[in-house]
Amino acid sequence: MSNIAKAFANGKAFIPFITCGDPDLETTAAAVRAMAANGADLIELGIPFSDPTAEGPVIQGANIRALKAGTTTDKVFDFVREVRKDVSIPMVFMTYANVVFSYGAERFISTCAEIGIDGLILPDLPYEEKDEFLPICRKYGVDLISMIAPTSENRIAMIAKEAEGFLYIVSSLGVTGTRSEIKTDLASIVKVVRENTAVPCAIGFGISTPEQAAKMAGIADGAIVGSAVIKLLEQYGKDAPEQIGAYVKRMKDAVRG
Repeated sequence: MSNIAKAFANGKAFIPFITCGDPDLETTAAAVRAMAANGADLIELGIPFSDPTAEGPVIQGANIRALKAGTTTDKVFDFVREVRKDVSIPMVFMTYANVVFSYGAERFISTCAEIGIDGLILPDLPYEEKDEFLPICRKYGVDLISMIAPTSENRIAMIAKEAEGFLYIVSSLGVTGTRSEIKTDLASIVKVVRENTAVPCAIGFGISTPEQAAKMAGIADGAIVGSAVIKLLEQYGKDAPEQIGAYVKRMKDAVRG
């Protein structure tokens, strides 16, 4: 069983996202440990990028703060090496194709494998162009995680058939950010996914409350939350990890409830 599969092996998964280096990497490390201690099944780690096109203002702000604090890809790699000494749950990077390109794809992905990163999500990588990275990911045993958006329509079955790790289902059009209501017909998307793969799927974008998380976990295999976590970092700064731990516990309880 792959490490990512373990995240979904014991029921519905709760997957929080955090931007590395916001406000600094020490706080990120404390937050990751708090998430793991409070029941997160898998953690998405954002590598900051100057032009995060899939992100709304909340996560864009986190990227800007992290870059201003001097966060680099190499520093993020060192941070993961450190937290991997005591955090064993699956972790994946969420970043942009340009970050991987500029670092050197083979060097980036081989380092992911070496430090214990289980998967890679590149929201700006079109499905049709994934072969630029897929052979290298397979070579090093890092899952290249595909995203399915409400606009994917006729491509859902095709994307699902080739899925690795887990499928990230985008709940609504537009960028990341909390939403009061999610109106997309996600059940019909998940139905097509289930007909074409046994790989688990989790829903992200716009989820912030325990009620929303429970609803999404009722449709899919798990729920992903980012902006709500980043808002806690923005509000509490270096004191955020304790708040984040409590929030993760509430969300995990709702997902499993």
